[in-house]
This record gives sequence, C-alpha cells and structure tokens, in this order.
Amino acid sequence: MATYEDLKKKAKEALDTIADVSVEAYKIAEERAKIIARRAKLNTDITREKAAIRRAKLRIGEAYYELRKDSPDEALKELCDNITTSFDLISAKQRELEELKKGFADFEEAFGAEDPAPEPEQPEKEENNESKNDE
Repeated sequence: MATYEDLKKKAKEALDTIADVSVEAYKIAEERAKIIARRAKLNTDITREKAAIRRAKLRIGEAYYELRKDSPDEALKELCDNITTSFDLISAKQRELEELKKGFADFEEAFGAEDPAPEPEQPEKEENNESKNDE
C-alpha cells in the first residue's frame, strides 16, 4: 500500500509535469500569436501597396489621356475614343439638364412649384486633382 510520502511525491511529480506542459503550451500560444500578428500586418501592408498601385495606374491613365487623347497609340486608341465619347455624352446631358432647369425655373416662376429632382453630382472632366487621386 502506498504511503502518504509516496502519494505526496507522485502528486508533486504530476504537478511539476502539468506546470511544464502549461509553460510549454504558453510558449507555443505566444509564438502562434506572434505569427498571426505578423501575417495580419503583412496582409495589411500588401493591401496598402496594391491600393497605391491602383492609384498610380489611375494617375498614369489620366495623364496619358490628357497628353495623348488626340493622337493615342494604336493599342489605346479605342479606350481613349471611348473616354472622349463619354465626356461628350456627359456634356450633352449636362446641357440638356441646364435647359430643363431653366424651363422648370420658368414654370416655377409662373406657378410657384418646387424642383422635384435633386442636383446630380457633376463628374470631373479633365481635372487633375492630386488629393482626390490619393484617396
């Protein structure tokens, strides 16, 4: 039969083993947390750099269009033509909108009605606004 001292010794050994395992588990958890944090930081940095690349590409495209819209390289001619066509359509629609506003203003003056349509956002045509490009 086991004596009190044998039981005490076995309990102490069990507690020492548990303590060693706990310390080892803590070290493993600490290393995993460091790895997870580093992966998150790297993913954030990669996303930030990709966004910077997208902004730079947009600025390059805007600069190219402004510099070469009248004589683009053959590979980009169709894209430049599409942009020019879109600008022309926007201008035509803005002129029509102004005419409608003027007509409605005349109507409002005659009958006291309020404009039912809100102001649409005006697209930026050929502005090179650095602060907007950096967002």
